[in-house]
Amino acid sequence: MHSLVIFASGAGTNAKAIIDYFKKAGSARVSLIVSNVAEAGVLEIARKEEIPYLIVDRNTLRETLIVEQLTDCKPDLIILAGFLWKIPESVIRAFPGIIINIHPALLPGYGGKGMYGQHVHEAVIAAGEKESGITIHYVNEHYDAGDIIVQARCAVRDSDTAPELAARVLRLEHFFFPRAIAYLLQEAGFRKDH
Repeated sequence: MHSLVIFASGAGTNAKAIIDYFKKAGSARVSLIVSNVAEAGVLEIARKEEIPYLIVDRNTLRETLIVEQLTDCKPDLIILAGFLWKIPESVIRAFPGIIINIHPALLPGYGGKGMYGQHVHEAVIAAGEKESGITIHYVNEHYDAGDIIVQARCAVRDSDTAPELAARVLRLEHFFFPRAIAYLLQEAGFRKDH
């Protein structure tokens, strides 16, 4: 059984999609949920699903203790699912090549510091783009700059508001994120002994 750790800052809809997918697939389980927001909806999901969780602040995230706690979970993948802080280099070094993120646009466009949530969708619409979508990518020391794993696209309609585009992009996230994770675990040769 593969072990997944999810980092999330918000409502946790992607975390829920991942949890539900692997409950049915049976090939992985979420061992830990990490959040930087004590009242985040994702923590309610963790409680309902009886998944251990950890609330971090910027200092705890930089400490070696977080690396030890993550190591105890023996994660095959660490998944950023709407986690709004940059991951410290100490964590990236401790878990090379197994930290992935989802971004609500087609990188390399509309990424970087401050480009999250509605900010992304507003920028895409303001630029007159005809399509948007999602990017699932590896995490490195720069915002939204790691190697791309997969992208999925959707149309940007002339009449779209940011919330309308966000809803369409979120449907892509919920469908593709769990399946990309399953692909990485099963097809790309991830092993429990890294």
